Amino acid sequence: MSGAEKYRALKGMRDVLPPEIDLWHRVEQTAAAVFETYGFREIRTPIAESTALFTRGIGEGTDIVEKEMYTFEDKGGRSISLRPEGTASAVRCYIENQLHTLPSPQKYYYSGPMFRYERPQSGRFRQFYQIGVEAFGSASPVLDAELLSMLRQLLVRLGLPELNVQINSIGCEACRPTYKKVLLEFLEGSRDGFCPDCQRRYMSNPLRILDCKVERCVGLRQGAPRITDHLCEDCRTHFTTLQTLLSKLEIPFVVNHEMVRGLDYYTRTAFEVTSGNLGAQNAVAAGGRYDRLVKECGGPDVPAVGFALGMERIAGLLKQLSSAETGGPMVFIAAMGEYALYEGLRIAEKLRSEGIWVETGDSAASLKSQMRKADRLASEYVVILGEDELTAGEFTWKRLKDGSDGRAPLAGIGPFFAERMVSSRKRVNVVE
Repeated sequence: MSGAEKYRALKGMRDVLPPEIDLWHRVEQTAAAVFETYGFREIRTPIAESTALFTRGIGEGTDIVEKEMYTFEDKGGRSISLRPEGTASAVRCYIENQLHTLPSPQKYYYSGPMFRYERPQSGRFRQFYQIGVEAFGSASPVLDAELLSMLRQLLVRLGLPELNVQINSIGCEACRPTYKKVLLEFLEGSRDGFCPDCQRRYMSNPLRILDCKVERCVGLRQGAPRITDHLCEDCRTHFTTLQTLLSKLEIPFVVNHEMVRGLDYYTRTAFEVTSGNLGAQNAVAAGGRYDRLVKECGGPDVPAVGFALGMERIAGLLKQLSSAETGGPMVFIAAMGEYALYEGLRIAEKLRSEGIWVETGDSAASLKSQMRKADRLASEYVVILGEDELTAGEFTWKRLKDGSDGRAPLAGIGPFFAERMVSSRKRVNVVE
C-alpha cells in the first residue's frame, strides 16, 4: 500500500477546498449578518461532550444514539461522544453558564462540524457541518414564526429558489401519549410487514414510523390517524396561531402530517425546509420546539425553539446556481525589474488593506510568463509595472475576460479598483 493510499481521508469525511470554500464563507457570513439583526449572538461549544448528554437529550431510542454516535472511552475512563447535533450542547452551555438568569429570550447561533456514523450519500457525510440557532425562554408561537421568518430571509439573501416550508405539531407530554395509543392500535395489524427499524420503533418511538422513507412502510401507514386531530387545547391553539402568523408574514407553507423529526426532544412545532433540487435527501434546514429539554438536562423549566441548516446541502444548491465564477484574484501585479518589484509589493499591500484579493508575479520572469500565470489563476485584472509606467507615475491595466486595457495614475490605483469591486465577488469578507 502506497503512502497516498494509506493516509486517505476516512470514509465519509472529506476536505473542503477552494473554490467550494468560498461558498461556505458566503453562507457563514450571510447567516451571521441575518441572525444578528434578530438579536442572535454567537456561541462556540466543544465538539466532544459526555455521552450521557446525548443519550438523555436526544433519546436512547433514536437512531442517532443507538447506531450513529462516535463514542469512546477517554484516558480517564469517561464515556465521550463527538457531537451528533448542536442543540444538546447548546442546552448544556445554557445551563452550565446560568444564561437563564439573563433577560429572556436568550438567542444564540453557532456553526461547526457534527459527527454521525451512517452510510455516506449525496449531501450527507460522517463529518458534516451545520449552522444552528437556539432561542431559550419563550413558549410563544410568535418566536416560532420569527425563527421561520429569519430562516426564510437567510435563504432569500443567499438566492436559493424553489424551497418549501413544511410544518407540523407533534403535541406535548399531555396529548402525545393518547395519540401514541391510537397510532399503535392502527399499526398493530401491519407490524410484521414493517422494515426492521420500524419494527424496533413500534414500541420505543412509534411516531418515527410516520417518517420512514422505506417504500413498504410508506404503504402500510397509509390512512394513519393524524396527530393534529389529537392535540390538547394548548397545543391546538399554539399551532393555529403559528399558521396565522406565517400567513400574516406571507411565508408560504404546507402542513405535513407525517413529519415528526428524528429526535425525542421535540414538542409542539416541528418544521423542515426542503428543496426540489436535492433528490431523496432534500432537507436543507429543520427544527422545532423542545420545551422540556432544558429541564430534562438538569436546568430550570425553560421552553426553547431552534433549527439547523446543513452546510453541505446549502453549498450544493449554491454551486448548482452559480455561474462560471472561478474564484481567482481581482488583481495580478506583473512587475518588470527590481524597482518595479518593490513598488508592486507596496501597491499590493495597499489594495489588500482595502479588502481586494491581490497576487504578485515573479519580477525575474518575462511579462509573457507572468501573463500566463495570471490567466491560470483566473485573475480578473493584470496590473503591469515597468520602467515606462513608473517614470510616468502610471500603471497599465488589462482585463483578461474581455481584453480591454488602458493606463491610469498610480496615485489613484486604490479608487480605480474599488470602483470595479461593485460587480465583483472577489472582495474579501463581503456579505452579499
